[in-house]
Amino acid sequence: MVRCTEGAVLTVLDEAVAQRAAQFFKIFGDAGRIRMLMLLKDREVCVNHLADELGMTISAVSHQLRMLRQEHLVRYIKDGKKVFYTLDDEHVSSLLEEGFEHLRHKGEIK
Repeated sequence: MVRCTEGAVLTVLDEAVAQRAAQFFKIFGDAGRIRMLMLLKDREVCVNHLADELGMTISAVSHQLRMLRQEHLVRYIKDGKKVFYTLDDEHVSSLLEEGFEHLRHKGEIK
């Protein structure tokens, strides 16, 4: 870590990039979506099972999944008439794991 000194040149993140990042990270600000993402970690799950496990309506789960799809956090796979959701890629899994690790490190969760 470098300490700031007088005359140091700082690089400010571009405003558009910061706005896009803020929009992206906002998706993690909902406990229901976090729970949903954790259920999708390492497996494919259909909407009905997500709704049952989370105690939500199918419509509410579908709405949340649409938001998660728009941010490229989940993807779906069709198998006949069934649609299964899973995390989009390992980056999403890593984001979740790092967030929980930080909370454990700070003693906020076990």
